[in-house]
Formats: sequence, structure tokens, C-alpha cells
Amino acid sequence: MRLLGINIPDGKRAEIALTYIYGIGRATAVDILTSLKIDPAKKAKDLNSEEANKIKDFIEKNHKIEGEMRQLVKQHIGRLKDIRCYRGLRHVKRLPARGQRTKTNSRTVRGNVRKTAGSGKRKVDLK
Repeated sequence: MRLLGINIPDGKRAEIALTYIYGIGRATAVDILTSLKIDPAKKAKDLNSEEANKIKDFIEKNHKIEGEMRQLVKQHIGRLKDIRCYRGLRHVKRLPARGQRTKTNSRTVRGNVRKTAGSGKRKVDLK
């Protein structure tokens, strides 16, 4: 099933399938379905075209999704960088911005920097 240009998995419940759209989480998906009086436990493949159109129209009117949402998030991060606040500086340095520890757990962000010694064994060059 295709909804708003995104492939929605057929085998999943409607409330889970809607979360495949960027900008819609579990709570928002449940809110959308309950406001449209559609059963959240219904499988995505069992939604008829009328229900799919209702969902599409409701999302377009009331929610920012995909490209628009990504652009909004990018603007918010850019604002933090511009005003040079702590979170903005953490984004600039590509470090965790929400208080996570960095001594051990941010290896992927920091480029897998290993400052501890290895086993002490030197590799022998093959001639």
C-alpha cells in the first residue's frame, strides 16, 4: 500500500504502519485513527480506498510530514547553532546533545576513536 508517497507495510496493524511516515509516531497514529473512527488494530492491507483517502486528507491538513518536517527540524538545529547555545555547539562538534556520556558510548559519532592501548602485542610485518 502506498500512502502520501511512502510504502506502508501491508502485514502490520494500521497504527504501526502509519509510523513508517516520517513525523508520525505511535501516539499520533492512534490519534489519527481514532479521530477518523478507524480501528487501529485493523491491518493496513484491510484498509479500503475510502479509509486510505480519509487518512491521507487528515494527515495533509493537520500534520507536517516527510520533507516539510525534516526541513523544520533542520531549521531548529540551525537556529541553535546560530545562537551558539550549548546544544547548538554540541551539534556543531557532532557530539551527543542530550546529556549522554562521551567517554565510552559515543564512538560512532566521534569516528570510533580508541584511546586505550591494545593487547600490547605488536603485529609482525610479513616480508
